[in-house]
Amino acid sequence: MTQPLWTDIDQYITGKLVPDDPVLAAVLAANAAAGLPAHDVAPNQGKLLYLLARLMGARRILEIGTLGGYSTLWLARALPPGGRLTTLEENPHHAAMARLNFGRAGAAEMVDLREGPALETLPALATEGAGPFDLIFIDADKPNNPRYLKWALSLARPGSLIIGDNVIREGGILDEASADPRIQGVRRFIDLISAEPRLEATALQTVGVKGHDGFVIAMVSGQAVDNEPARKL
Repeated sequence: MTQPLWTDIDQYITGKLVPDDPVLAAVLAANAAAGLPAHDVAPNQGKLLYLLARLMGARRILEIGTLGGYSTLWLARALPPGGRLTTLEENPHHAAMARLNFGRAGAAEMVDLREGPALETLPALATEGAGPFDLIFIDADKPNNPRYLKWALSLARPGSLIIGDNVIREGGILDEASADPRIQGVRRFIDLISAEPRLEATALQTVGVKGHDGFVIAMVSGQAVDNEPARKL
């Protein structure tokens, strides 16, 4: 199995099951033209996020890590009338592009973009009484994944779904001695999920245009924790 084959299969799947979308294609093109890193989910992965949100009947969604808003728009499209998506982005350039993309897609009214470090905006959400969120998508700086998980639990409810992206890292997740803080952040993230009695979880490896990676998918089965969890790490 090689990267060209994975890419060809992804393109086949996308061609059959993910119809061409001029708006989403324009978002990706605008992000590339603006120099944003190509870290967006693949189209078939975006469709998976959309389907999971639809299956849950999610009305409130939290995304940690906006980039240019491509995954945000997939999730926003799953919202019913009156639904709301809150997305957090630290980089001002990325946030500005995302706002443009939300306007281009006609989604500005349903998306609340909070600019600043997520470990500052998450406590603010808790203070405001935001949530509980039905679905939380974590796709930001991996060293902070353990802290993001704690905040996600505090902003969730029994039955909420927490999804973490990029957890396989080309197999790097197996290297317990890795000096890469991203790998260590993901390993700690998975350890915390494994040890958390309120979570039922699994992980899926993915191969495709994004290489060899994967998602963690966890369902909250118990009561949410207090609103100051990240400060305890």
